Amino acid sequence: MDLSKTKAVILAGGYGSRLSEETDLKPKPMVEIGGKPILWHIMKIYSFYGVNQFIICLGYKGNYIKDYFLNYFMNQSNINLDLKNNDLVYENKNKQKENWKLNLVDTGLDTMTGGRLKKVSSYLKDDKFFFMTYGDAVTDINIADLAKFHLAKKKIATLTAVNPPERFGRLSIMKNSVVKSFVEKPKSNDILINGGFFCFSNQIFKYLKNDETVLEQQPLKSLVSKKQLVAFKHNKFWQPMDTIFEKNRLNALWSSKNPPWKKW
Repeated sequence: MDLSKTKAVILAGGYGSRLSEETDLKPKPMVEIGGKPILWHIMKIYSFYGVNQFIICLGYKGNYIKDYFLNYFMNQSNINLDLKNNDLVYENKNKQKENWKLNLVDTGLDTMTGGRLKKVSSYLKDDKFFFMTYGDAVTDINIADLAKFHLAKKKIATLTAVNPPERFGRLSIMKNSVVKSFVEKPKSNDILINGGFFCFSNQIFKYLKNDETVLEQQPLKSLVSKKQLVAFKHNKFWQPMDTIFEKNRLNALWSSKNPPWKKW
């Protein structure tokens, strides 16, 4: 499926308060996995499937993200600098160049998720459909299959339903307090949550009122009542980065040289 003209919106403006060890200094999408911001990893996932046009909704410490991409080429390069003659030469012969086009849009410091999406509607007015995701989770989802599913269902919205990763081991205890069984971080296949990888048609903007609109509340509930929301089930890898524990887990997976979300 050709997705070269399809855009992806990434919400990157939240405070990330549960990861305050990192987000006191930078926005959560810029917290690094293997030396690269999680935002970069998310964009690489989309890019693998041909999606190279990104609309990034900025808010908290948005200038940090702007600076990262404004200096992206320089930071990927070796630099030859002649201070006397003010000559600057970039050596980038062996560095991979991303085929990305970005709109970095300030959507407000305290704007809610639906409000952020509404504020970038002008960038999507001619699009049959588009992707949207949050800037804090990685997955091995097949983006092309998600798009095919969305178009086949002919609904306004498709969300990705995933199994939540277990944070703690599960105990089974008998009446005499003896532990009957212990399962380290089991995965429950009968629980599904919103994994944050969406497909929307342009009609979604009719459900977004103002800056205070929380996408996951009234808009999605209204779509449910109108039978306009469908779920694409993804039962493989999905991992958010809400806590320092989850950040460390993602870094450990990256260091294993076989991170599940890395397809590029």
